[in-house]
Amino acid sequence: MKAVIVKEFKEPLCIIETDEPETLAPDEVLIKVSTCGVCHSDLHLADGEWKHLLKIAKPDLILGHEIIGTIEAVGDEVKELNKGERVGVAWLHWACGECEVCLEGNENLCSKQQITGLTVDGGFAELMKAKASHVFRIPKELSSAEAAPLLCAGVTVYRAIKLADIKPNQRVAVFGVGGLGHLAIQLVKRYTDEVTAIDISDNKLDLARELGATKTINAATEKVSQVLRKIGGAHIAVVTASAKTAYDDALYSLSPSGTIVVVGLPAEPLTFSANALSAREARIIASSVGTRQDMKELFELAAAGHIRCHIETRPLSEINEVFSELKSGKVIGRIVIEMA
Repeated sequence: MKAVIVKEFKEPLCIIETDEPETLAPDEVLIKVSTCGVCHSDLHLADGEWKHLLKIAKPDLILGHEIIGTIEAVGDEVKELNKGERVGVAWLHWACGECEVCLEGNENLCSKQQITGLTVDGGFAELMKAKASHVFRIPKELSSAEAAPLLCAGVTVYRAIKLADIKPNQRVAVFGVGGLGHLAIQLVKRYTDEVTAIDISDNKLDLARELGATKTINAATEKVSQVLRKIGGAHIAVVTASAKTAYDDALYSLSPSGTIVVVGLPAEPLTFSANALSAREARIIASSVGTRQDMKELFELAAAGHIRCHIETRPLSEINEVFSELKSGKVIGRIVIEMA
């Protein structure tokens, strides 16, 4: 089969012919991949930036964790899924379901979890294996290209915003209008109309206004914290950008007792002074992708038309060009790789 392999971190990805997946385990399904969204996490991994995760990455890794495809075969113990069904596979490839955090409903934090496109091969390939317990049926209302980014970008911001516990009429600032940020704006609008979008691209800010942002700020030409403090500051700052400077701006943009929601993942550590946090009684919360329950809730919203991902499709042959565009910040919305 054709697949994209990480032979060496920090080097261009290799598009090669490789062996098809081995014999299915009893609890697995074989999926013929139709689409796979390109995530910033794929870029971080390919560039060797996440040292803590590289330690658990499998050799000759196939990236990709926003996967839509059809079932080609099922393992002997699989009863709920059938050949030909359209399904999705997310970052959380498998969790044990038995440990304390799983039983508390936080399977996304399971210490035994397997991760798609990291500890097991992902979806930048024509075929892949997945655990039947952790695949999702895709609503008929969504095309495969529309559905793919919801499996990571969508569920990540969905869980983060759910944990943020936004109240009506609170002022929310979304830092970064990329693949995650443009979805975050749509989800925040379900709770409050007071949404400010911040980015350094006028094109992305135009998209933010189309999606319902009531105010936009170009961080390249305006002092974000000053603009936001003039209107009382942000009660909640959802940072989807993967730049440390966005977090620095977010802290000084908060209203008293405001909350920073950590979503975007810069390669370098965040550095907040204790004085700056204490002076505002600021809170910091974080989330990690999402659970199967989060994913089901998000698909219901998408099927009902409450959230749509701005997408552009590309062939697998352009994967390295896509990564370059993602690195330069040129991508608006989400790029989805089509296998056919």
